[in-house]
Amino acid sequence: MTETDAPGAMEERILGGLDDEQRQVATTLRGPLCVLAGAGTGKTRAITHRIAYGVHTGVYKPSSMLAVTFTARAAAEMRSRLRTLGAGSVQTRTFHAAALRQLQYFWPQSIGGNLPNIVDYKAPLITEAARRLRTNADRATVRDLASEIEWAKVSMLTPESYMAAAEDRGNPGGLDTTTVSRIFQAYEDVKTDRQFIDFEDVLLLTVAILEDDVRVAASVREQYRHFVVDEYQDVSPLQQRLLDLWLGGRDELCVVGDSSQTIYSFTGATPRHLLDFPAKYEHAPVVKLVRDYRSTPQVVNLANRVLAARRPEAGVPDKDIAWPTPLELIAQRENGPEPTFLEAKDDEAEAAEIAARIKKLIAAGTQPAEIAILFRTNGQSAAYEQALASAGVGYLLRGGERFFARREVRDAMLQLRSAARHATTGPDGDTVGQLTRDILVSLGYSATAPAASGAVREKWESLSALVALADEMAEARAGGEVPFTLHTFVAELEERAANQHAPTLQGVTLASLHSAKGLEWDAVFLVGLSEGLMPISFADDQAGYDEERRLLYVGITRARKYLGLSWSLARTPGGRANRRPSRFLDGLRPGGTTRTAAAAPNATRRRPAGPPVCRVCGTLLTSATERKLSRCGNCPAGYDEEVFESLRAWRLAVAQANSLPAFVIFTDATLMAIAEAKPAGLDSLGRVSGVGKTKLDRYGEAVMAILNGETPN
Repeated sequence: MTETDAPGAMEERILGGLDDEQRQVATTLRGPLCVLAGAGTGKTRAITHRIAYGVHTGVYKPSSMLAVTFTARAAAEMRSRLRTLGAGSVQTRTFHAAALRQLQYFWPQSIGGNLPNIVDYKAPLITEAARRLRTNADRATVRDLASEIEWAKVSMLTPESYMAAAEDRGNPGGLDTTTVSRIFQAYEDVKTDRQFIDFEDVLLLTVAILEDDVRVAASVREQYRHFVVDEYQDVSPLQQRLLDLWLGGRDELCVVGDSSQTIYSFTGATPRHLLDFPAKYEHAPVVKLVRDYRSTPQVVNLANRVLAARRPEAGVPDKDIAWPTPLELIAQRENGPEPTFLEAKDDEAEAAEIAARIKKLIAAGTQPAEIAILFRTNGQSAAYEQALASAGVGYLLRGGERFFARREVRDAMLQLRSAARHATTGPDGDTVGQLTRDILVSLGYSATAPAASGAVREKWESLSALVALADEMAEARAGGEVPFTLHTFVAELEERAANQHAPTLQGVTLASLHSAKGLEWDAVFLVGLSEGLMPISFADDQAGYDEERRLLYVGITRARKYLGLSWSLARTPGGRANRRPSRFLDGLRPGGTTRTAAAAPNATRRRPAGPPVCRVCGTLLTSATERKLSRCGNCPAGYDEEVFESLRAWRLAVAQANSLPAFVIFTDATLMAIAEAKPAGLDSLGRVSGVGKTKLDRYGEAVMAILNGETPN
């Protein structure tokens, strides 16, 4: 886009391809604006075109605009789109990146000295903190503690205030809240002693400086006058506090989000700020984006039905957030195949059948990079890795080695950087693509994939991804204001490397449902959809069930055309077929019935219970742990210590195998209650506080085997 464009031509270039609702977003440039954007409705397109339109009409000064999102990949994608629209100088960052930039700049003048080093991993410091307190902490416990400390800090809790706030959060690592609070404080002390800060401290310290130093706050507010926040349903209390300080009472804020895609509550994220936005800014327009351009009508219909089927579980109270009626998506694509439902006899058979179906899709012309297998826990991936390998289908495990850390990619960037310094070609996109091919041939690139597998194939796929990116950028930048040269391509690669924004690789993607947020594929297979996995076994209240339903919704809306949903009846071949398909599929799968609230677990009407008292001394019980054990902490335990330790060892093994915190399987208090109750069968085990129907189905047989002195399967 050039400065000589006529106003009408400029407006058409920016606004011409938008639908009515997207155009309303793009042309509402002043004051507060709330955009409720369903999955696949073009929210990124709407807000980037809004920013570009504001810049080119003179309403926004590029250096005064800050666009904030939640992942480096999303920020890089937004930055790339703005560059194509001629607004590339607008600041587009994650909350942490924006805060760190400000902290580095203002620290010397506000605090003095050098900013402490940022610790990449909490585990060593938490281990040291536990050691100082003479508390045993294995790897799983340390991982649980790290997650809990992160939650506490983004919720703006101190070690002292944590105890009251965490009363209902279970026992991370099997530790009570007092012990967790002490380790939390010791962790802070270790950081101070070693002059480290962590990623949460970046936000906390930026907030502190903005609150305490009026000169710094004034400088930031003078710099940034307009704000856009993407994925607003995922903001934490700490991020919201930082945003409020940036604004300083002003209302030049556009927020974009969808409460139906709230899936990170366990990290401290809350949709409350999105839901309360219209009340906070009473004059703010609310624009709803509901036209789904991503998925076929068949996929959209299933997604709508999953959310519409939400029913409160009997006997399980709703939390205090008043959830609105979900946005009902309207499909804009042509018809496609109906979603498929597969019931397999065991996990191995399920994985083999999914691999076979993927092989057929690839043979019919679907690119492997446009296919994904999504699961609830990372521990489920092994079966699919094996099945795809046996079927001769390449795959990529999302969360594995980072693309820009690969040896061949680093070598390629060195070669391209060197060539860019000496390149004399003109701004010809095709020439850049061909130059890239010529340069990478020496590293092993060829126009056709090698027959070999393993490292040879992976290396070729990495180089091929760079070539494909050069072609894609050449097409996107064709006719743009800035010529696309080898030098600009290298600059793009370096920026992507800094933000870990990897190009598309050829291979079926294996990923957890959480890590798939923000991505999409032509074909998606949602696997392991059985009770205990979807919803996950540790979802034991209405808020937990609802978040699991939203997670399934997010998984469904990743699919453009093909969607498969599957579950198995047994874990292992020949194992007992005691699994049931997810309750979220009731009424949706062929032959499935709708489970009513009356039929839900724990739906039996109970007589009001009296105040809980200790079964030993009769003292009124006050804490959740005491009530679960039916005795006060000072009274002697009535369980076999060996049985309790056997249960703990089993729990740890299950947690590690499924990449879960140990306490979400059973807390120590529940294991103590089981060991004390000594249930004779599954029915009596299910009546132990903290077990429940879902956990009974998933873990009941293993627990009973331990109680009977046997080795669980």
